Amino acid sequence: MSAETPKILNIDLQNLEVQTFTVEKLLEPLIIQVTTLVNCPQNPSSRKKGCSKRARVLLASVEEATWNLLDKGEKIAQEATVLKQELTAVLEEVQKESEALKASAERFADDPCCFPKREAVVQVARALLTAVTRLLILADMTDVMCLLQYVSAFQRTFESLQNVSNKSDLQKTYQKLGKELEDLDYLAFKRQQDLKSPNQRDEIAGARASLKENSPLLHSICTACLEHSDVASLKATKDTICEEIQNALHVISNASQGVQNIVDLPEPQESTLGSALDELENLIVLDPLTVSEEEIRPSLEKRLEAIISGAALLADSSCTRDFHRERIIAECNAIRQALQELLSEYMNNTGRKERSSTLNIAIDNMCKKTRDLRRQLRKAIIDHVSDSFLDTTVPLLVLIEAAKNGREKEIREYAAIFHEHTSRLVEVANLACSMSINEDGIKIVRIAANHLETLCPQIINAALALASRPNSQVVKKTMEMYKRTWENHIHVLTEAVDDITSIDDFLAVSESHILEDINKCIIALKDQDTEHLDRAAGAIRARAARVAHIVTGEMDSYEPGAYTEGVMRNVNFLTSSAIPEFVTQVNVALEALSQNSLEVFEDNQFVDISKKIYDTVHDIRCSVMMIRSSQGEKIEVLPCQLPGLIESVPEYSLPLITEGFSVKLTEEIANQNASGRWESTVLLLKMAWIGAERLQSQALISTYHVFQPTPVSPAV
Repeated sequence: MSAETPKILNIDLQNLEVQTFTVEKLLEPLIIQVTTLVNCPQNPSSRKKGCSKRARVLLASVEEATWNLLDKGEKIAQEATVLKQELTAVLEEVQKESEALKASAERFADDPCCFPKREAVVQVARALLTAVTRLLILADMTDVMCLLQYVSAFQRTFESLQNVSNKSDLQKTYQKLGKELEDLDYLAFKRQQDLKSPNQRDEIAGARASLKENSPLLHSICTACLEHSDVASLKATKDTICEEIQNALHVISNASQGVQNIVDLPEPQESTLGSALDELENLIVLDPLTVSEEEIRPSLEKRLEAIISGAALLADSSCTRDFHRERIIAECNAIRQALQELLSEYMNNTGRKERSSTLNIAIDNMCKKTRDLRRQLRKAIIDHVSDSFLDTTVPLLVLIEAAKNGREKEIREYAAIFHEHTSRLVEVANLACSMSINEDGIKIVRIAANHLETLCPQIINAALALASRPNSQVVKKTMEMYKRTWENHIHVLTEAVDDITSIDDFLAVSESHILEDINKCIIALKDQDTEHLDRAAGAIRARAARVAHIVTGEMDSYEPGAYTEGVMRNVNFLTSSAIPEFVTQVNVALEALSQNSLEVFEDNQFVDISKKIYDTVHDIRCSVMMIRSSQGEKIEVLPCQLPGLIESVPEYSLPLITEGFSVKLTEEIANQNASGRWESTVLLLKMAWIGAERLQSQALISTYHVFQPTPVSPAV
């Protein structure tokens, strides 16, 4: 593969834009002094003034600062190996302007009250400032040239590495490349820290990370290519890595010179949804004097229908739960109605100078409905996040296992699954970005998602190579390196997505999903379906672990105190007691199913331990939300989704679900509803569920949602 030489430095001495903090800091004293002169009164008083030493003091300080710069500039020019002629010419210009300033300053100092003489000094001082700025920028360019020389040296060694023909030369060249990478990384880091542009700093940081990550991969791939030159997938992987390294070199070259790199990160279609809601909220506040129905009605209705179309796509997605789908539909209808009421009020207020109270109410109602729709869209997105980021490494592990066993026929199928899995993660990450306002977090998510997309075909090619050469140690090593790289990027993406999503929404949705999975476990246990039981139990364990991890990270951002201690107490109980007990009970159930001895298995104990997971997650959510309630915010309750599931369960499966809760239900009703009135118990359950008071056990609350009971006799 032929590599293109990085961009050569293009010097424009007429461009006086300061790009680094160092140049800015060096110019600051001179700028202050010149600015002081520039800001002199345009119409000085005609009253007689005494002789002042202020002018001489100011001009002496400018002269001193200039000579210091000249002294440093001459040393730089003498030591410079590049741009020596340019530096010398600019130094002569600075010296010339400095002498002109000195001559003009002497005339001004003799008559400081003469405005024309002061203005002449200002003009000369500006010329000197321009010359000094040009000198400092040119000196800064010498640093850039030095960095580009290291880029070119790395480029040459990089090209040699691609074309080596034996392992000995490969090892020597790679060692040389490693040393050059250290030098290049050091200088690139210094340039990154000095640049004023945040985008260019980020670009250099990303390029440095890419070089560090891809250089070891290139060495491993080149080694594999030397041993297995006939494997096409290795050659394809090598070309991809070389392209990544080449791109990183170009980014460093361009960003260090202040040249904008063109980054191909297409905006996802869903990203317009959140911004469209923001725009709609801004557009509905109008001046009744200028409102025209022919203009605003079609415009607002068109914008709203576009939002509703995007919301409908999200609602119809397979990961969106039925409850959230119904809520999104309801909120879309409500916002449609709110808009029509708002437009009617605007028509009623046409020509008025001030908005009426009913119009203000209609505007507030429209904003409220917009927020309600946004909230439901966020929760629907978290449905996707919760499901997609549950087992992020399983498709990769399956792919690698098939490759290690040399099952070439299955590799294509598993590769398609892995590719689909990657695409799904990227899609969900972009969905999370679409409703977030965290700009820095969104940027990190999209960069991480882009890395996964780039890495996916390389991993598939590495797996294909391993499948064709399952006994090759160097190919196995390459596959392991890709596995670690994938896991690192998945971790970054997961953390980034978690950072831009609301922990309140995440906990509410996770609680609901865990309850849903518990129901699946019970049905699988009844049907003696080992596969579905294991899958549902794994989902519960993974969701609970995710809850613990995210809440722990959230608590790290708070000062230690009673609040964090209360939350962490519940988290520790989840990780140290509830999850291990659940895993043990699931293993017992699976063992009983495998030995056809389910009749000796304690169903009630399985239900109790499953509910302990759910109850603990619910307690974690309540403890996290406690600080919200103390600040006057309402704790929103996410209704359980078992009623819809129960309707789809075969009738023969319902007895197991009921018998698991029957004992606790009977005990609670007997103890808490001695009067025999079922309605009273239901009321208490509702109060407990919304967090007003914990008057009932969580078992009874969950049972209430499972059964959706009808009135029963007091004798129960």
